Amino acid sequence: MYAEWASRLTGAVVWTSTPSGSAAGPVLPDGCMDLLWNEGRLLVAGPDTHAYVTPDRPSEWAGFRFYPGTAPALLGVPAHELRDRRVLLADLRPAAEVRRLTAQVNAAADPASGLEQVALCWAAATEPPDPLLRRLVTALDAGSPVAATADELGLGARQLHRRSLASFGYGPKTLARVLRLQRALALARAGVPFAETAARSGFADQAHLARDVRELAGMPLSRLLARSS
Repeated sequence: MYAEWASRLTGAVVWTSTPSGSAAGPVLPDGCMDLLWNEGRLLVAGPDTHAYVTPDRPSEWAGFRFYPGTAPALLGVPAHELRDRRVLLADLRPAAEVRRLTAQVNAAADPASGLEQVALCWAAATEPPDPLLRRLVTALDAGSPVAATADELGLGARQLHRRSLASFGYGPKTLARVLRLQRALALARAGVPFAETAARSGFADQAHLARDVRELAGMPLSRLLARSS
């Protein structure tokens, strides 16, 4: 069973996943990075460009999902170095620090609240996120073209691409595609017909929606919805 709720850190989400009778669905690209807890270990999930299939062996997970573009500054590593990867936090931070944080999370009332406290402490000790990144995400999530967004932000194409790689793990066109997928899934899960979902999400047509879902999620939209219901 999966559950999530808003974090005290602006734009972030805390979540838990416990084994249930049905197989876990794929983790879809969403433009975010997560701090994870699993079986007493701390890990980091980098930004995905395609569906991540969870291990067959069921186990309990907890996670802290950062707002898109904000995790790299807190972790001290560019997002593109973690693209499509799950790595131990010990591979990114000093061993003594990771041992302390792991003990802190394991001693918390629950792992999810422990992860949130870690993230809040990191945020308090780090400069606030660049507001330009949030403006970029907001514009692309609203369906604004990449070129128009770059002009609005006062960035050249190369500069925008370089900053996107460091903050999101991939270029702005891929970020826009991922955010469009998430808009479409929200509509489809709410019962909006596929053709209308495609039009409202910014796809050229329903066939375009179907192709993108297959490429990013690894399965047809109807099957994806059935697995998440």
